[in-house]
Order: sequence, then structure tokens, then C-alpha cells
Amino acid sequence: MIWRTASRSFDLTHRGLIMGVLNVTPDSFSDGGKYFDPEDAIARGLAMVADGADVLDIGGESTRPGAVPVEAEEELRRILPVIEGLRARSGVAISIDTMKARVAAAGMAAGADIINDISGLQHDPAMARVAAETGAGLVLMHMRGTPRTMQERPAYANVVEEVRERLMEAYAEAVAAGVDAECIALDPGIGFGKTLEHNLALLRALPEFGIHDRPVLLGVSRKSFLGKLLDKSDPLAREAPTAALTAWSRQCGVRILRVHAVRENAEALRMMEAVLGG
Repeated sequence: MIWRTASRSFDLTHRGLIMGVLNVTPDSFSDGGKYFDPEDAIARGLAMVADGADVLDIGGESTRPGAVPVEAEEELRRILPVIEGLRARSGVAISIDTMKARVAAAGMAAGADIINDISGLQHDPAMARVAAETGAGLVLMHMRGTPRTMQERPAYANVVEEVRERLMEAYAEAVAAGVDAECIALDPGIGFGKTLEHNLALLRALPEFGIHDRPVLLGVSRKSFLGKLLDKSDPLAREAPTAALTAWSRQCGVRILRVHAVRENAEALRMMEAVLGG
């Protein structure tokens, strides 16, 4: 299984990737404001690389439930110095976490390799074109609604079938726009317009999301459904269940794990891969 990005290709047949979360926002649910200063963010990114991150996912707009949208100019002001600083100091793959084609294009020009579109091409019709023109790796995620509205009574007749169908549509839209199929990865969007029961159903069905043999990305790190299940209101207290799901999801075929605590999840991932015989 190959995943192509703007500057490199990853062979994911036996070795999955750890994608480190690097939020340069004042209001993200877990680490908002902690890395808002560009130099702090660059230092954090380099520390994650040292801990085993294969990719750094840089986001300048909070996507927590209820988050207020950010204008493109402000998003760019937050992320470009961080992308440029990391690219000058590291060869790590860089992902730009955005729903805006303009921001994605600028991030790619600054040195990013991957576009992580949590809207799955639903927010900005120009996003697929930007991905095609830049050769970016493209993560297509499922989200019902917007971050501001997604948790307002989410409902599905069959959450697994509906999420899978939408991901298939997004995949087809990207390919029709000229995106190389091997550049695409798919994310079922745990916590994005889903209840606790929806999230658990999607986790049980993870093998069903590898559409057209594309790698599945999973982001469960520190999310609120873990807190609900285990009575842990502090996101920082959810690292152990996150690592448990990292190992278990790799057994289910997931190849890319988006996490905050890189070292712990990298160790869980490599341990499971050793057991699987990769």
C-alpha cells in the first residue's frame, strides 16, 4: 500500500505512520494556546519528530465542537511561519489541516506535503484542484455539518454505511478533479458529527473504510467520547485509552494515526506491528 505526497511516497504495507497534532490556535480543545507562538510551535514540532512522528499536522483553525470559523488571512498568519520554520529545520512530512483551498495552496507553497481536509471536499470546491496541481497527499475526512454545528443532534439511519458512502463520493470527486488515487487517504471522522454510539460503531467497522485499498487515517486522540466512557473530564488523562486504540486500530488495518502524545502512540503502534509480523 503506497501513499504518495508532494515530496515523497510512504510504503504503508507493513509500517504505519504517526501523525503528530500541532495546533497553532488559541482555542483547540486539548492544547489551545499552548503553541500559539510560532517559535513554541516549531520547538514542539521538532520534539514530536524526535519522539517518532512521521508527519506533523499543522492547524490554524480549531475544529472542536462549537468552534467559530477563522478567516483565511488569520489562518495563514498563524500557520505559515510554523510551516516555513519546520521546513527549514527538518525533513519531516508536513500536513496542513484546513478546509480552505487558498490556505492549502499557500501551505503547500511554503513547504507542506499533505492537505488534511476535514470537510472531505464539501467546504471549498477548489480544494481538489489545489491537491491535484500540487501533488499533495490528500486526507478526506467525513464530517456532518461544520465544527460549529456538527454536534447538534447528529443522526444517521446507518452510520457505517452513510460514512462509507460519503467517503466513496469524496474519493470519486478527488480523482475526477485529477488527484492521483495513490495520494488519497480516508478518515471516518471520529467525533465529527457523531454520538458516542456512532463513534463506537465506526471503530468496530474500521476495516470497511479502506476504499479502493486507500490507507485509513484515524484521529481519536484525547477526544471527548473517551472521557465519557472512562469518566475522564481532563483531555490529558485520556492518553492510555488513546494508545490502546492506536494498537487496536492498527490490527484493524488503519495505517495513519493522528495523535497528540507521539512517543506513547508510536510505541503502541510499533509493538502491534511486531506482533502482526511486519
